[in-house]
Amino acid sequence: MVQSIKVAFQGEPGAFSEEAVIAYFGAEAAAAADSAGTVRPDREAVPTWRAVFEAVRDGTVDAGVVAIESSLAGSIRETYDLLSEFYEAGIRIVGEVSIPVRLALVALPGQSLDWIERVYSHAQALAQADEFLRTRDWQVMTTYNTAGAARMIAEKRERRAAAVASPRVAELYGLEILAADIQTGADNRTRFAVLGREGSTSVSPAPEPGPRKTTLVFAVRNVPGSLNRCLGAFASRGVNLSRLESRPARTARWEYVFWVDVDADATEPECAAALEELGREAEMVRVLGSYPRTGED
Repeated sequence: MVQSIKVAFQGEPGAFSEEAVIAYFGAEAAAAADSAGTVRPDREAVPTWRAVFEAVRDGTVDAGVVAIESSLAGSIRETYDLLSEFYEAGIRIVGEVSIPVRLALVALPGQSLDWIERVYSHAQALAQADEFLRTRDWQVMTTYNTAGAARMIAEKRERRAAAVASPRVAELYGLEILAADIQTGADNRTRFAVLGREGSTSVSPAPEPGPRKTTLVFAVRNVPGSLNRCLGAFASRGVNLSRLESRPARTARWEYVFWVDVDADATEPECAAALEELGREAEMVRVLGSYPRTGED
């Protein structure tokens, strides 16, 4: 029996978001196939991160994959804003996957580095290849997606132009790699969140043994010591916070919310007790999902 799962990702075929879908759902599909037959993840490209959230909310896809953090550039802030915005719609994080970021400079066949005048890519990719790009006097321009930049060059047959993208796009769009591994750093990775609808079992089955993670957001009261007491709810119980970041609340000037990754499932006794205490101290607490923790941190 073939079971199909439709998964949305941002960009074009060949984008790093699609690589994340393959990395996560390829492994998930293989595991599910052992007990429930064959699982086939159907990948659906959409133009924006918001469109991924909307597709999951509307039920046109079973799951979505969105970039949440770069080991080099830090948090993808738009994703965090969307997680908060779509919380009431029941969108939750049900998994995560970390993929290596390998970047290449690709162009039409027959081009050479000395002929290139313009380089296109997403702003994040351009930042991650900045050291290489500064070695030449190129005009650097941003596009909405890495693979989209490569596809544009291929479709327009644009000479003297190149794209910074995954080396995988060269074969997809009939391009050549002019320079490989142009990313800064040898261990550059991007972490992606897997999204599903609350209560759905198609992509969030019963928890399996292994390390778990919980992502949440909370707002503190504007009184002395409130943040300390919020964090103390976890510290006093030995529950580790692997990530803490403040973001503007967007509801009042100079007010902030705190995004937290907890190295525990929300249902584990100590974590559950910490969340209960946090709820008494904080103005707002939203648990955005508990899910298996990737081994690539």
